[in-house]
Amino acid sequence: MRLEAIDKALLEGELGPPAQKAMRLLLRYGEVVGADCFVDIVSAHIDSCLYHGQSGLDFVLYLLGEDFKVRVPTTLNVAAFDLEHPELTEVSSQAVRIQREMVDAYLQLGCRPTMTCAPYQRLQRPKKGQHIAWAESNAIVFANSALGARTDRYGDFTDICAALTGRVPMAGLHLSAKRLAEMVLEVPGPERCGLDRDLYFASLGYVLGERAGSRVAAIQGTPADTNEDELKAVGAAAASSGAVAMFHMVGVTPEAATLSEAKGGQAIATQSVSCAELTAVHDRLCRVEAGEPVAALCVGTPHFSLEEFRRLAELVDGRRAATGVDVLVSTSRDIARQLEQAEWSGPLRVFGAKTVVDTCTYLLPAAIRGKGAVVTNSAKWAHYAPGNTGRRPALMSLERCVRCAEKGEIVA
Repeated sequence: MRLEAIDKALLEGELGPPAQKAMRLLLRYGEVVGADCFVDIVSAHIDSCLYHGQSGLDFVLYLLGEDFKVRVPTTLNVAAFDLEHPELTEVSSQAVRIQREMVDAYLQLGCRPTMTCAPYQRLQRPKKGQHIAWAESNAIVFANSALGARTDRYGDFTDICAALTGRVPMAGLHLSAKRLAEMVLEVPGPERCGLDRDLYFASLGYVLGERAGSRVAAIQGTPADTNEDELKAVGAAAASSGAVAMFHMVGVTPEAATLSEAKGGQAIATQSVSCAELTAVHDRLCRVEAGEPVAALCVGTPHFSLEEFRRLAELVDGRRAATGVDVLVSTSRDIARQLEQAEWSGPLRVFGAKTVVDTCTYLLPAAIRGKGAVVTNSAKWAHYAPGNTGRRPALMSLERCVRCAEKGEIVA
C-alpha cells in the first residue's frame, strides 16, 4: 500500500501507542481488501461497544493509553441493555459489569456516549461525499444511501481502529466505482399493493436484502415523497435479510437523481418485484391468528425518531393499552430528552408507552411480562427477535400494532 506521511507517523508511534496498534491492524486489513492507500475520515460510529463477551472488553483495554483519544468525532452504538435501567432486561450481573466497563473504556478513548443505532438522527452528520467509518448495519446502509456519505462495512474491531487513526483503507464503498448499481428493481407503489406505507417499506427492504445480498441495487417505482424514516426502514430490513450496505432509490437518494446516474451509464437488466412478493413478507413474519393474546408492542428498531414518536402519539391519542401489554419504544438518549419536552407527547404516557434507551429490545430477552405475540412494524425486529429473545413476532403496520395493543389480542 502507498503510505502518506500521516500513515507512517501513526505506524511509528508518533501519535501514541493506541493509534500505533490500531494502524498496524488497519494496514493488515487494507492489504487483505486490496486497498492502494488510506483516506481521511470525518467521523466514526462504534459497534464494538456492544457486549458479546469478555473479548470485547479485552480488546478495548488493549487499546487504552493515557491521554490518547480518538482523532475524529466518534459515537457509540447501542449496548446490550438499558444502562440506566438494566432491570428492564434479563441479563446476568457479570454481563452488566463487563458491558459497563466496556462503555467506560470507550469513553476514556474520547467516544461520545450516544448509545444509539441511529447516529444519523443527530444534528451533526456527515455530508455527501465525505468518508466515514461507521459500524452497525442499518447505520452503514443509511449513511451510504440516504446521506451519500462513504463508508464500507466496518465492525468489531476495525471501527475503533479507524477512530483512533482517522484513516481507513481506500476500498469498497469508499470508491466511486463500487457505489454504482449492480442491479435494478422495478417495484409497485404501496397503493397498488394495498399496504400501509410503513409496512410497505419494511417489506420492500426485506425483499431487497433477499434479492440483492451484498450488491448495490437501484430501486424504481417508490413514492417520490419517501422520507428519511422510510429509507431507514428499507435499509434496516435489507441489512437483516441480506448484507446490503447501500442502495439507490431513483429520484429520492442523493446519488440517484436518475436511473442513469445510479447505474453510471451501465447497461443492467431490470428485475420486477410483484405485489405478491411484498405481501408475502408480511405473511412470513406475521404468523399469528386473530384473537391470539398480545404480550407487547415493540417499536424503535432502528431507534425511533422524533417524527415517529409524533406519529405514534397521534395514533394512540384517546387510547390505552390493554392491561398486561407492554409498550416499549427504543430510542436514543438525545431523542428521549427531546420527547420529554414535547408538548404533544402526553398521549404516549396515557397509552402506556415506555421509552427504552441505550439498546434495542430485540437484542436480549426484555422484561415483557405477559405471554403471547409481540407486534412490531420493524422487519429487523421481526427477523432477529425469535433467535435472540424466543419471542414470536408479528410484523404489521404501526396503526394495526396500536389496535392490537389496545385490544390485548391480534385484530385484523
